[in-house]
Amino acid sequence: MKGKVIAVAGGGTGGHVYPGLAVIEELKDRVPDCSVFWIGSGKGMEKGIVERAGVSFFSIPAGKLRRYFSLLNFVDLFKIAGGFFHSLYLLKKHKVTILFSKGGFVSVPPVVACRILKIPVVTHDSDLDPGLATRINSRFADKILVPYKESVNNFATIERVVVTGNPVRREILNGDAEEGRRIFNIPEGKKILLVLGGSLGALQLNNLIYSIAERLVSGYYIVHQMGLQTYKKSELDGYVTVPFLTYELPHILAAADLVVSRAGAGTLWESGVTGKASILIPLGLDSSRGDQIRNAEFFAAHGAAEIMKGEVTPQALFDRIVSLMEDEERRSTMSQAAGSFCTPGGAEKIAGILTEYVGE
Repeated sequence: MKGKVIAVAGGGTGGHVYPGLAVIEELKDRVPDCSVFWIGSGKGMEKGIVERAGVSFFSIPAGKLRRYFSLLNFVDLFKIAGGFFHSLYLLKKHKVTILFSKGGFVSVPPVVACRILKIPVVTHDSDLDPGLATRINSRFADKILVPYKESVNNFATIERVVVTGNPVRREILNGDAEEGRRIFNIPEGKKILLVLGGSLGALQLNNLIYSIAERLVSGYYIVHQMGLQTYKKSELDGYVTVPFLTYELPHILAAADLVVSRAGAGTLWESGVTGKASILIPLGLDSSRGDQIRNAEFFAAHGAAEIMKGEVTPQALFDRIVSLMEDEERRSTMSQAAGSFCTPGGAEKIAGILTEYVGE
């Protein structure tokens, strides 16, 4: 690789990957002669996404950092050690100038390896409250980037913390509502409900929508991203299910009247920056560290979304969807609130910080 070399580390879900790609897109415009490659897990979803974006990908062994006792913690220590030594090899071989970490457990070994090699590290977390991997990475990072000013005090060394917002791909910002209707053959004037189960899916959310879809399609057109692991084909007219939205996402997001989703940081920000009213059903504490609950509460407190927690029933979700779909004024208010604090420019700010280390 010639010129300045930037490594990006992260993975596990699309929420770690797509924001990183948005930063890479901006970096390549600012520093055309730089080379960029991605370090991730070969078993995660990041490999395919990154390679389809035309970015070189190198996989390392990846263990999981659990907060509870498990024999798997012992096994994963060896994976983490393997990831560390493989990272040392990659970073030295390609003469990396700086590492940008987007979080996820796979990012920890490269970050620690950079400390040994005295390579600068910039880390970013998209959640209101950072995950364990980012908390570890922050100990070794030269700069810690966060999405909101309310996130700053999560770190002891606030002098290294910079508020940047979240990076969003340009294509998300340039969606065409008419193109969204054309792709899915949606009649003009028909209100659109977009359901985003996340890149890996959301079984509870998927089952809820699937159970009320027959009643909803009498008034609305539904486009439902179910995830690769939980996909079920719809036989209903006016209810389209897909495993994963790719090129269609920016356009159907632009066309949507209402979004129903989990509260992962990436999905939330993409909905917010495009000014979409949302109903959020966050993962509970029984299956997460509570980050989605905090994200959802934060958006709801700003008036950008409505939140449904706990055991949500099909009827309760149906009533909430219909209530918002039939209240244009309420949706407009939520849309304005979302756009007021989910502002574009995160990728540009982060790329600007990275170019301080590599030059333009």
